[in-house]
Amino acid sequence: MVARRSALKIKLDLLQSPVDEEIAKPLEQAWSAVTSTSDSDVGRTRGSLGVVRSSALVEDRAGSSFAGQFESFLGLENQIDYFTAIRSCWAALWATRALRYMATHDLDPADTAMGLIVQPLVEAKISGGGLSRTADGNMLVSATWGLGSAIAQGEVVPDRYRLSRNGDLLEVAAGRKFHAVGCAHGTTSVARAEAQEPCLGAEQVRELGDHLRAAEEVVQGPAEIEWCLDDDGIKLLQARPLHVESAVSADEVWEQHPRLRGHPAGVGWGTGRACVVNCECELSRVNPGDILITQVAGPALAGVLPRVAGVVAELGGSTSHLASLARERGVPMVLGVLDATGEIPEGSTVAVDGVAGIVRWMD
Repeated sequence: MVARRSALKIKLDLLQSPVDEEIAKPLEQAWSAVTSTSDSDVGRTRGSLGVVRSSALVEDRAGSSFAGQFESFLGLENQIDYFTAIRSCWAALWATRALRYMATHDLDPADTAMGLIVQPLVEAKISGGGLSRTADGNMLVSATWGLGSAIAQGEVVPDRYRLSRNGDLLEVAAGRKFHAVGCAHGTTSVARAEAQEPCLGAEQVRELGDHLRAAEEVVQGPAEIEWCLDDDGIKLLQARPLHVESAVSADEVWEQHPRLRGHPAGVGWGTGRACVVNCECELSRVNPGDILITQVAGPALAGVLPRVAGVVAELGGSTSHLASLARERGVPMVLGVLDATGEIPEGSTVAVDGVAGIVRWMD
């Protein structure tokens, strides 16, 4: 594995050095093509905004999705921002977070390359993810208002829709989507009534079920997708292989203890001591074998996954980046658990069912 000092030097060189002219010219052409795209071509854009997405050669493989470990930039308004985003995406291959992830998968950044996707920003009204196969054999769709980064970063509790393999809608569970990420400038608040109403209608959910089955054919197995909805309809943004694990029955001893429900986001069943963390600065308190109890389930928590027995968070859903990483590592996780940090006592013994989405504890 590359030394940390060498990685830092490479990262700084990529951020500070000008892009060679022979590379810059086709990049400029790509920017012009994207920002001049009409609505009828590849999606509606607002003010010709652009997107630069990471697409490393090692991403989205079975067992190593790299979900949330690299960088993508949305809503780029001009060519200066565009080239800054390109350099930042290249440099992200050598960032500490990515290096740590690669080390756990016996990968080296020197043996791969960071590709980029340049595309227009879709003016998404609703976005989300989907799982083509869950432990009970059904399909799952998640949704929120605005751009899907709010789900990916674990910032909201998304709506949850369960479908049969035939596309029949089995269950609708409205989330808590109190803010929406806009296409251009930051986030906006969502009125309480709208925040707790489902984003999608039954026909839209069934259409997403069709996309999930189609994605399975592409990845040749269970698939996880990201999608968005604009005035022209649903657009599939990404698909990757999905790890699925069978459900495990709860031990009878735990059935009598208090429980909270949330979104099943990891796999399996785990028990351990509750470590309640209110900010990332407290992650050093998390010991091997602990159950991490926190508020926001962002990708930054990926660094503690190798040492915890489970994760419980008040925000986030089954298709967040952290959930993808938990499934890879076989870590039980339940997200979207209302008031978890207030209800679960520090130091109590906790059981996390990452398949059923249930958390129990005993003092």
